Amino acid sequence: MPLQNFGGNYSKFEENRSRLSAQIPGNWRRAPDSFPFKMATPATVTQLTRLYSNRDEETSSPPGMSSNDLCPTTSRRQLLVLISSFLTICITIGLNQSYGVFQSYYTSSSQIMLPISTSSSALTAFIGTLGSGLTWSGSIFINPILARLDERGTKYLCVAGVLCMSLGLGLASLCTQVYQLLLTQGLLYGIGSSLLYFPILSVAPEYFTAHRGSAMGFILSGAGIGGLVFSPTVRALIGAIGPRWTLRVLAFLVTALGLPIAVTAAPSRFVGRRQTHIDIKLATKPSFLLSIGAGFLQAGGNGLPLTFLAEYSVVLGYSAGFGATLLAVSNGVNSISRVMTGFAGDRFGRQNTLILTVVLCVVSVVAFWGRSVSVGSKGLWVGFVVLYGVTGGGYNALFPTVSLLPSKFHVSCWILME
Repeated sequence: MPLQNFGGNYSKFEENRSRLSAQIPGNWRRAPDSFPFKMATPATVTQLTRLYSNRDEETSSPPGMSSNDLCPTTSRRQLLVLISSFLTICITIGLNQSYGVFQSYYTSSSQIMLPISTSSSALTAFIGTLGSGLTWSGSIFINPILARLDERGTKYLCVAGVLCMSLGLGLASLCTQVYQLLLTQGLLYGIGSSLLYFPILSVAPEYFTAHRGSAMGFILSGAGIGGLVFSPTVRALIGAIGPRWTLRVLAFLVTALGLPIAVTAAPSRFVGRRQTHIDIKLATKPSFLLSIGAGFLQAGGNGLPLTFLAEYSVVLGYSAGFGATLLAVSNGVNSISRVMTGFAGDRFGRQNTLILTVVLCVVSVVAFWGRSVSVGSKGLWVGFVVLYGVTGGGYNALFPTVSLLPSKFHVSCWILME
């Protein structure tokens, strides 16, 4: 008989037990209350039924804690997360932001890697766009997988990402056609970059509460630092050892820096497994839809100037080396801006600071870049490079802090906003 149906016959069972007890010899007889096993009451049966019916829906959590609570952490673990996340940004987003140097080389008349007839600006720009786009859009698939992996599985995923990045750059050094670069430096590198980026960065905000804006500002400044380091380095390597060996050197650097990060990846602090389904009520709220729309539009245009910065500098009359220097300057200013806007967000409000930096970012594009196109002014272009470097970092530093929702819908929101 099922356990749920047994509770309804509880009173009848007590009568039968008393009658049978009276028929037992005196030396065997025991009082009903002294039986080693007592029948569960209907209320107890209901509780047990609910307990076992929910066992497969939620992971077990310590007593007194829900699956949405955060496990305690230590300052040492926070420091490790801070450093590993910063370096992850350097070798993923920082390397993406320095692609403008490759773009400038692939379209130059002196390049020896691709046929002249196929090295158009549109096709070669799509290589960097594909790699950068896959870095972000991979969250749609990676975050649900992360929610089902333990700490060891997360590390394996990060290692796979590092290997894909290195393999993509290494194979790109053997390419002779644009479509081959799209498959290697674009597709394969982009997939690997996403596999490393999201396991590390999706848990980073969980380790900081009171100073989350400052912490994320420092972490995301790695994009500017990475661009500041990689842009002149790539330009110098191309001039010294050629583009093919430059790609091989980058593949080695990614492996050397990425593997230690991957094997020390921090687990999520959530007590239980975070749910990954998308709640329809949440997804149809106007505030949620506006946040997603703003994140989509801003992310779509945020990296565009960096892609063409070096090439457009050459069009204005600057040398390719100076264009790479301007790209490095923009990334350097951007890295400082991300840290400062993080501090400002903690002081004056993260959303307030985010809105201000986005508005100034639009002003810099319209007033400086737009004017430099119409009048061909080098001064306006340099002014845009500096001003956009200052204001463009606000979105990158603060948007993850205002989109973080410490609830069961955290993953759903993060996936859609990315």
